[in-house]
Amino acid sequence: MKSLDRIPTSKIERATKLVQTGAKVGVNYIKYYGEKIVNSELTKDKLNESNAADIYDGLKDLKGSALKVAQMLSMDKNFLPQAYVEKFSLSQFSVPPLSAPLVLKTFKNSLGKNPHEIFDEFNDNSVNAASIGQVHQAVKQGKKLAVKIQYPGVANSISSDLAMVKPVAIRMFNLQGKDSDKYFKEVEDKLIEETNYTLELKQSQEIEAACKHIPNLIMPQYYPEYSSDKILTMDWMEGVHLSEFKNNDPIIANQLGQALWDFYMFQIHILKKVHADPHPGNFLINKANQLVALDFGCMKTIPESFYIPYFELVDTKILNNPQLFETKLTDLEIIKSEDTQEEKEYFTQMFYDLLALFTQPFQSETFDFSDGIFFEKIAQLGERFSKDTNLKKMNGNRGSKHFIYMNRTFFGLYNLLFDLKANIIVNQYKELKH
Repeated sequence: MKSLDRIPTSKIERATKLVQTGAKVGVNYIKYYGEKIVNSELTKDKLNESNAADIYDGLKDLKGSALKVAQMLSMDKNFLPQAYVEKFSLSQFSVPPLSAPLVLKTFKNSLGKNPHEIFDEFNDNSVNAASIGQVHQAVKQGKKLAVKIQYPGVANSISSDLAMVKPVAIRMFNLQGKDSDKYFKEVEDKLIEETNYTLELKQSQEIEAACKHIPNLIMPQYYPEYSSDKILTMDWMEGVHLSEFKNNDPIIANQLGQALWDFYMFQIHILKKVHADPHPGNFLINKANQLVALDFGCMKTIPESFYIPYFELVDTKILNNPQLFETKLTDLEIIKSEDTQEEKEYFTQMFYDLLALFTQPFQSETFDFSDGIFFEKIAQLGERFSKDTNLKKMNGNRGSKHFIYMNRTFFGLYNLLFDLKANIIVNQYKELKH
């Protein structure tokens, strides 16, 4: 893969790149509708593949928040066309790296020294390039280290990138009025946090200390003396990405799945703060069949005012009581005082259907995430909503801003557990000593 000698950092350069990408997508649509006239049975599969390829190619050289948004979308396997999921998922751990001269310059600008002056060994070529930074291998006093270097200009371009993405997102999710600003602000604040490696270092050390009691879960140690706001140094962890892990042994699958489930349930219910970026690139499986958790830049604090009504909806007594259910939906800003009766009825039914399905893993002592029927129902629900013309007419500003990262967390977690084909004990995390 060709390396990059520079990244567009000015607003004009980045906007130009996005406009060029938009023009390519426009051409794809014209081509599709032209072919559709000749062949009425033509599906949108080819169009989706062309659009996904052009959008990804446009974003991968920009890096930063534009690429991060693609990464977030790739986790939503049930609500995006497959072509987009496959292409956008490359942004998790397969994008063009910075060239060696740009790496050395970026490192020296941040820590004041060349990496070769700090480490006994340092590989100028990255081993893993993602949306906000790339990872290099180094050695210090015989210890193998991973050094994450942030791409130049990424932090400064977040607000302008999101401003360019905003009109597209508003159309995609049918957001209306000023109320939609709270969602973009939530994403912007989280992306800004992810570019602060000093904060990530602190969060990583806190989560490692709090969760080290969880069986079959390990995390790297971090090194403040070799880190800064743009450089993060940690232990080099051996293993394969979770998505590339090949396994036919249900005992191993359940062991790994239980570690992953306990890790998330402990964070959510005990720490009230969660690793809100559960994509396969953030987890490795080592030779001892342990789960290795990486990258704690995106941590979501769960306020009590959201946590209580959100998890009360797991209770079937509340879910199946129309009055109590409506109260919780109002607490969570899904039902609003200004809603018409039609909107109130529509969204009450919509969220009942969603929650009745998504809360199934919490309704029994164990849950089998290899159950293809469960995930097929999720896919069918996603397809139903994507084709629902009534939904397109209604104001899509629904729910507390905290839904964005909490729902992202559960979508990602469910998909990882499905990839592992794990059968888990739901409340085991409560029994673990810490």
